[in-house]
Amino acid sequence: MKQRALTAIMVGAGGRGTRAYAPYATHHADELKFVGVAEPDTRRRERFVRQHPAAGKCAVSSWEEILDKPKTADLAFVCTQDRMHFEPAKAAISRGYDLFIEKPISSDPRECLNLREAAERRGVSTAVGHVLRYSSFFARIKSLLDAGTIGRVISVQHNENVGHLHMAHSYVRGPWRSSKFSSPMILAKSCHDMDIIVWLLGQPCRRLSSFGSLSYFRPENAPEGAPKNCLEGCPAEDTCPYFAPRVYIGTSSPWSRHVDIAHLPRNQQEEFLRKSSFGSCVFHSDNDVVDHQVVNMEFAGGATAVFTMSAFTAGTTRTIKVMGSTGVIHGAMESNSIAVENFIDGKRREITVTNNTEGAGGHGDGDMNLMRDFIAHCRDKEGVPALTPIGDAMMSHFMAFAAEESRLTHKVIDINEYINLNRGEGP
Repeated sequence: MKQRALTAIMVGAGGRGTRAYAPYATHHADELKFVGVAEPDTRRRERFVRQHPAAGKCAVSSWEEILDKPKTADLAFVCTQDRMHFEPAKAAISRGYDLFIEKPISSDPRECLNLREAAERRGVSTAVGHVLRYSSFFARIKSLLDAGTIGRVISVQHNENVGHLHMAHSYVRGPWRSSKFSSPMILAKSCHDMDIIVWLLGQPCRRLSSFGSLSYFRPENAPEGAPKNCLEGCPAEDTCPYFAPRVYIGTSSPWSRHVDIAHLPRNQQEEFLRKSSFGSCVFHSDNDVVDHQVVNMEFAGGATAVFTMSAFTAGTTRTIKVMGSTGVIHGAMESNSIAVENFIDGKRREITVTNNTEGAGGHGDGDMNLMRDFIAHCRDKEGVPALTPIGDAMMSHFMAFAAEESRLTHKVIDINEYINLNRGEGP
């Protein structure tokens, strides 16, 4: 007998909710249908309803309006800003919705634990947006490691190449520029990098240390005479890669789509940049998150890993090197290329990973694969295990919290002790 489509509500119709996850319902209407949306921005809310007309029956401006009433769907997607996850997620769990929550779960470690405990008590399924686990690229590396292709894993080098323009857009000018209003960079951007390292190794992290700072996007590095807003006449406009009109104005600019001004005439685009943080000089912004950070980790099985996050790269991608007792794996996510070097016979094997090209999304094909597996799990909870339940996500989040603690205090952090302290246990 054919199953009915699961119904869902979307809380937060921003970029991730609208472009990464909701398109699954467009391509698989027989599996998923959105019947409600909560989004304070009128333009975003109306756009979501145009894409998912059934959501028009309950299109509201706040999460309270949709979650303070009896359950109206099978699933709830919480894709709000980082510091706005906890309350709607807690309400969705209490109503009995199976829950998808965008990473990070929360910017507060105690709230992360609270949501996990609430979900376990209520018996609802949860998934966290750790999309890297679902990408064909990392899934292939995981299968190679599980097959013993390079023997015992000894150490890992993992790089998140943020990209200079992505850094400037999201973490200097954009909503994630301040840890006070969003999250520390290592949590907001890289908690799923912590997760992918844990997942690949199959071991919990025991302790870590971290170093990093906001080194470049600071007032003292501004070109001489640079104004606070790029449109006020910057003498360095021809040489600065971050000059806002060049980044955001013009239909060929992908960043104009991210700030939702591509549809506007040029004079209105300029006016938007004059009045918003996206027109600000990157050296005169109110940002406080790091632009580079390293995390050194030791795992329960004795393996070590080093993670580097840097804004100062041309592209936005990830690279990894896994060193084992009998070989090495090199991987470049942007090109979907993996190389395996064998110590025993000296041979090098090249692998090109093929993505699932269906639909929209990013992170290789991780976004769409995550949705496929989450919906499959919610349709058959006994037969299809969840790959990123909220309980599994705790380790990656606490690694990120601990990394920030280490960066600020210059101490090595024991992860179990750190978790217990946030549970209210220990000294």
